[in-house]
Amino acid sequence: MFENLADIEKKYEELQLKIGDPDIISDNSLWQSLMKEHKKLEPIVCKYREYKDTKKNIDDAKEMLAEKLDDDFRELAKAELSENTEKLSHVSEELKLLLIPRDPNDEKNVIVEIRGGAGGDEANIFAGDLFRMYSKYSEKMGYSTDIMNTNPGDMGGFKEITFMVKGDGAYSRLKFESGVHRVQRVPETESGGRIHTSTVTVAVLPEAEETSVKLDPKDYHFDVFRASGNGGQCVNTTDSAVRLTHHPTGIVISCQDEKSQRQNKEKAMKILMSKLYKLEEEKKQSEIAEERRSQVGKGMRNEKIRTYNYPQNRVTDHRIGLTIHSLDRIMGGELDEIIDNLTTADRSEKLAASSA
Repeated sequence: MFENLADIEKKYEELQLKIGDPDIISDNSLWQSLMKEHKKLEPIVCKYREYKDTKKNIDDAKEMLAEKLDDDFRELAKAELSENTEKLSHVSEELKLLLIPRDPNDEKNVIVEIRGGAGGDEANIFAGDLFRMYSKYSEKMGYSTDIMNTNPGDMGGFKEITFMVKGDGAYSRLKFESGVHRVQRVPETESGGRIHTSTVTVAVLPEAEETSVKLDPKDYHFDVFRASGNGGQCVNTTDSAVRLTHHPTGIVISCQDEKSQRQNKEKAMKILMSKLYKLEEEKKQSEIAEERRSQVGKGMRNEKIRTYNYPQNRVTDHRIGLTIHSLDRIMGGELDEIIDNLTTADRSEKLAASSA
């Protein structure tokens, strides 16, 4: 697995020289591309250099032990050998994880769909809570969010909300959020103080590039209608809302949040392209000899992935058996602990699969 690391290090060093070249710096597009590639290789090269240094320390300690030393120096060499042998094992595992091929979608923007499920008004209210949670997390990460479509709930929250998260690595951080999110709490609409259980479904789609999905105009059509709800002066006065129907898949997308029909059409097309891209990706994965069984990697929308228990201030991610007693912090957008654990579990499984 490590046989090509010297070539990777050499490529990294060549890139380092190029990104400092004034001629390349003047070509912003080329410079950005090289910087991106350089950044991708950096953690691998840094860990490889640590691996080489640790191996050298082991060889040096062995050489010292082969010589005639007094007892103090011999004990020092033995301790050095033991410490670096243990370290080499850890560094090797970390390096293996870094060498696992990355998901090609990891650096993409994402489109997130949140829908109220079982539980009526309470489910819609919680859909709004999840939207705020992801918005706060995106803000902490330096990402931007753009609401693409909303269907407000009667008592608050959303029956459905679709939004885009833009930023480097947005998909890598949010891709494991797909699935059914369950909430247990006393609803605002409950007068008897009883705990209810409601569900919300979340879908996370990598933004499709225009060249990655081919659409035949004969396969879809737009209907226009008058928008309803909040949205500015033009809402309720013009046919600005659109409904996009894709005939081969039966996918139907409605957008009404923008004031102009053109803008709503553009957003609907973005959502459709991302949905079709996701379907194509899933089709490719199903054709692999044996699909990974990990719940972390599936992200199916009909799969219960997480429970938010308000009375106990507890969040449990069922895929990896992780429980955190800081629900208030999680809902405030501090999702890194959950996401980091999910990422580690996914990489570990991939490593085990590659070793097998």
